[in-house]
Amino acid sequence: MSTLKKLLQKKIEEHRPRTTKLLKEHANKKIGEVTIGQCIGGARGVRSLVTDISYLDAEEGIRFRNKTIPETFALLPKVPGSEYPYVEGFWHFLLTGEAPTKEQALEVVEDWKGRAQVPQYVYDLLRTMPRDTHPMTMFSTAILAMQRESKFAARYREGIKKDMYWDPMYEDACDILAKLPTIGAYIYRMKFKGDTPIAPDPKLDWGGNFAHMMGQPRPYDDVSRMYFILHSDHESGNVSAHTVHLVASALSDAYYALSAGINGLAGPLHGLANEEVLRWTQNFMEKLGGKEPTDEVIKEALWATLKSGQVIPGYGHAVLRKTDPRYMAQREFCQKNLPDYPLFKVVSQIFKVAPGVLMEHGKAKNPWPNVDAQSGVIQWYYGVKEYSFYTVLFGIGRAIGTLANITWDRALGYAIERPKSLSTSMLEEFAEKGKSDKLADD
Repeated sequence: MSTLKKLLQKKIEEHRPRTTKLLKEHANKKIGEVTIGQCIGGARGVRSLVTDISYLDAEEGIRFRNKTIPETFALLPKVPGSEYPYVEGFWHFLLTGEAPTKEQALEVVEDWKGRAQVPQYVYDLLRTMPRDTHPMTMFSTAILAMQRESKFAARYREGIKKDMYWDPMYEDACDILAKLPTIGAYIYRMKFKGDTPIAPDPKLDWGGNFAHMMGQPRPYDDVSRMYFILHSDHESGNVSAHTVHLVASALSDAYYALSAGINGLAGPLHGLANEEVLRWTQNFMEKLGGKEPTDEVIKEALWATLKSGQVIPGYGHAVLRKTDPRYMAQREFCQKNLPDYPLFKVVSQIFKVAPGVLMEHGKAKNPWPNVDAQSGVIQWYYGVKEYSFYTVLFGIGRAIGTLANITWDRALGYAIERPKSLSTSMLEEFAEKGKSDKLADD
């Protein structure tokens, strides 16, 4: 058993009594109320999910295992010659809450290399798909096709104690994660680069190997490490994370669950948003007609956008009420590596001007940028100019957090998710009476 898996088992055994005590002694204690607006409005703000992997604070932003993004980058061991950590070490951190030593991170690096070979049938399947198929369809299909490899499904059929469900789920998670960079890069090279796949380099780490297989020189390896860590998790309520949790709660294995979550990520209100933001920014830049993006020029153009009935994409967030720390991490990278890039200069000026315009406009609850307002610019600068591939990049990163979460879901024996539904007439009755009668469960 690997060092990471032994440590994870120890953490699980220490954590289980906490969950058991809460269920046995405090199951009926109320932690909030649900409004009609939350019922109709997508359950926004309803506190009904549990995860220790990450937490999203409206004012502070994301914390991974209670660490901010700068703290996370600082405490994890760095790849030699890189300013960013091993993604493999980040996986260790998400699972255990403990920063790995460099030796522990390298153990995961080697473990994943041993799991990285993608079955030939996955390539064969991808090659049968029409070349105009969306990359996210290809990505989701590749993951789902590998379900036959699931160790969780095999162990469940054979018979396994419930308190050991986490073990094969962990194995599936590692098997999947080890293969995702190869699958993603293969889709990219097959679809966009003249069907010229690049074989993995066994000497490289996860993020570095992805850059190599994409055909991208340094510092794109750092772009990959940064991007995958920043997009890994955003607590459990977003569509992709919640979908993975929901599907796995039925004891579907990690392949089924992650493929479903990737399908949710493909929506324009979720992962596809980074593509839409970049398109809008480039169109916005064209409308400037070559003018220097001064504050006044940007302000005038933003007001023209709002007055035409359009929104400023990439600004606002369902939870955050400040600038997304993931945006700031990428902005700092741009300021260091591409400060004079015209597209970044426009994005930077929008960042300075847009919040004030939106506050004056008065309709935005959160006038600050989210991660999507910045991420596409970096990819474009380094030559990854295929919009439709951007969400695959997001999906590779999001797999890290979601698979860590469902490993812990099985470790703690979380139940199948089954919220109760109400009819519109029931809500209307509650609204009129000002109270709700007790309803029987179905």
